[in-house]
Amino acid sequence: MAQYEFLSDEWLTEVQKISAELGGDAATSGPGADLKINVVVTGGPSGDHELHLAGGTFNAGAIEGAPTKLTVPYEVAKDMFVNGNQQAGMQAFMSGQIKVEGDMSKLMAMQGQGANPNQAKIAEQVKAITL
Repeated sequence: MAQYEFLSDEWLTEVQKISAELGGDAATSGPGADLKINVVVTGGPSGDHELHLAGGTFNAGAIEGAPTKLTVPYEVAKDMFVNGNQQAGMQAFMSGQIKVEGDMSKLMAMQGQGANPNQAKIAEQVKAITL
């Protein structure tokens, strides 16, 4: 299985494929399906990355009208989004490494989504393709 740098264009394409294959309708229905969050990941090997979460998956670039913007360091983002370490996210937030602009309740909704029964399989495959 090929591996890609976290947040590279190739990585995003593969994550979207994995989500589509294993997500089915679960990513676009249920609680949090209409959730949109812009994310800026700073300090990566290829520089900063701007992306958004919508319909339960990552997409390149910011999205118009997202009520929340999250700015997070590269290593913390990788630990949270690839390794599933939500504790790292909480610690980074408490220490001021993560900045939130806009509606913070949207982040809380994201944590409690649980809309996709295949989430563990998706996370496993995403981790397998990530350098």
